[in-house]
Amino acid sequence: MAFFRSSTDPVPAPGVASAPLTRHSSGLAEVSRYCAANPALSILDLGPTSTLNLHYFAERGHRIYSEDLLRASADPALLLPAEDGPPVVDGKRFLAENLAYSGVTFDLVVCWNLADYMEESLVKPAVARLWSLMRPGGMLLAFFHTQEAGPNMPCPRYHIVSDDSLQVQTQHAGSASLPLQRVFQNRHIENLFRDFASIRFFIARDHIREVLAIR
Repeated sequence: MAFFRSSTDPVPAPGVASAPLTRHSSGLAEVSRYCAANPALSILDLGPTSTLNLHYFAERGHRIYSEDLLRASADPALLLPAEDGPPVVDGKRFLAENLAYSGVTFDLVVCWNLADYMEESLVKPAVARLWSLMRPGGMLLAFFHTQEAGPNMPCPRYHIVSDDSLQVQTQHAGSASLPLQRVFQNRHIENLFRDFASIRFFIARDHIREVLAIR
């Protein structure tokens, strides 16, 4: 496991309207090098549909799939009544209806900040399903907030604007309904990706850990 530090532009305070920011991403730089060295990859983007992201990968000859897994996980139809306490999420139905790619395996999966905002009971099953969908040696990029981000951190949306730069949109529609669920510590992240062959951390200055996991 290796730690790296990358410089970034500051993220605006939650609830403050501002133009989209651009931040440097060391993890994305590694992904870009991987994509440049390997033609015709199959790539899965698990964030909201982004024209910039689709164009970035498609223009380089890769096959890109897009699935807003976080929005799907927040579907009220997944809630089951509990005998005592709040409703619980139907994890079996969630996996039956999402990440269903028969005959398709991926060389690269981009999770963005999925784990931080997804219902906790779905995180490990989703990562396990992703592992099964990836080819050996495939790469997964994920972002995790640090404790300093604070519980009111809005759910950002990421758009690729260059090989190592992302446009961060923090005031997009629906972000208020997707609260930060938890903050993963390093040991929790390592446990989450324990079935992967290796994991690298890139520590940024905007309260984000970028994680690169190799299948």
